[in-house]
Amino acid sequence: MHRRQFLSTAAALAAAASFPTIGKARSTSRLRLGVIGTGMRGQVLLEELVRRDDVEVAALCDIEKFMLDRALKEVAEAGKPAPRIFTGSDQAWREMLAKARLDGVIIATPWEWHAPMAIEAMKARVAVGCEVVAGITLDDHWDVLRAQLATGTPYMLLENVCYRRDVLAVLNMVRQRLFGEIVHLEGGYQHDLRAVKFNSGVPGKAYGGGAEFGEKGWSEARWRTDHGVTRNGDLYPSHGIGPCAMQANIHRGNRFTRLTSYASKARGLHDYVVDQAGPDHPNAKVRFALGDIVQTQIACANGETILLTLDTSLPRPYSLGFRVQGTEGIWMDVNESIYIEGKSPKPHEWEPAQPWLDRYDHPLWKRFGAQAKGAGHGGMDFFVIHAFIEALKAGDPMPIDIYDAVAWSAITPLSEQSIAADNRTLDFPDFTAGKWKDRKPIFALNDRY
Repeated sequence: MHRRQFLSTAAALAAAASFPTIGKARSTSRLRLGVIGTGMRGQVLLEELVRRDDVEVAALCDIEKFMLDRALKEVAEAGKPAPRIFTGSDQAWREMLAKARLDGVIIATPWEWHAPMAIEAMKARVAVGCEVVAGITLDDHWDVLRAQLATGTPYMLLENVCYRRDVLAVLNMVRQRLFGEIVHLEGGYQHDLRAVKFNSGVPGKAYGGGAEFGEKGWSEARWRTDHGVTRNGDLYPSHGIGPCAMQANIHRGNRFTRLTSYASKARGLHDYVVDQAGPDHPNAKVRFALGDIVQTQIACANGETILLTLDTSLPRPYSLGFRVQGTEGIWMDVNESIYIEGKSPKPHEWEPAQPWLDRYDHPLWKRFGAQAKGAGHGGMDFFVIHAFIEALKAGDPMPIDIYDAVAWSAITPLSEQSIAADNRTLDFPDFTAGKWKDRKPIFALNDRY
């Protein structure tokens, strides 16, 4: 974005700051919701919707009959009425927004569709629960923000890791200053996704079993892997940055100020194709742009530093690599350990974190833990859907709001720019137009949602 365009946009957003961004309380306790995208992720979220008595799944939209049929079966098995179906083209979602009389929509489509779908939904006054990410380019993020501020339509990024049980317990500890003043935070997405990025292309077999992607792949392999062919940056930042942002009160008296990213060489995906299908397979000749390890350093207005790591193309056990470090202690999820100065049994020695996590278990998990049992991703999906629905019914601000969504997601295009410019340090846009200084924390303050 050129400087003149940036200043114009900032002025427009500042002017829009006087417009309300909170939705009106719904006149009914039962919401009519639609789902755009009934793939693997969409079906996990759909499962949470059909469990609820305060939700009517009124419409489903997808272009793939295989997945739509699975989703309809899921609704039927829950004993709920069949929703209206919108399909037949990649623009069918527009008809759904126009005709389905929805209170809200869940967007669980490939990344490149998130911004245009969210913008049109907000223009139609249909509240948005959007799967990560919020957009692709930096301009996408400004466009999504402008649409939300102009319409006042509720928008929530459905970042479920913010609701992980240990993450919420640690947030509870941070707020009670167990770690003292926060100095440094780490997180990321460190998860071997090679069997997600490649498969056999056979419908119903989403994970592994081949070396196909793009038009010959199926499920995420059809669209996600292509991003790694042409793009080099942190393509999936919100799982790591979301919890860190809440711990650092980003947009609530603090903000990101600068960013620098680095990428390693790319080897993992090529080697995986060769291992699966041999060196003569056409995909063995593909040159992947995405570095196997991408690290992004972020500076904050209040002096904290944050380190994000993307690691999805090499063999490794799953970990998001969280680290919370303050003037009086540290927690790390990789070694499941904690150290609190003056309170841990032995100086300079780790102790197991679980007793501390149990002691500081968040009120949300104490209240809803039993209901969340069996929900996707260890219960996290219950909480993120619950928060969206309860805030929408009450007309309350979304707990992960538009400013969170665009800032967390904008790390992707900013990291791409930094890497392409030889690891240049970039100024981080202030999407709030200065409002971050006076906004107060609202996320997970109690056991409501």
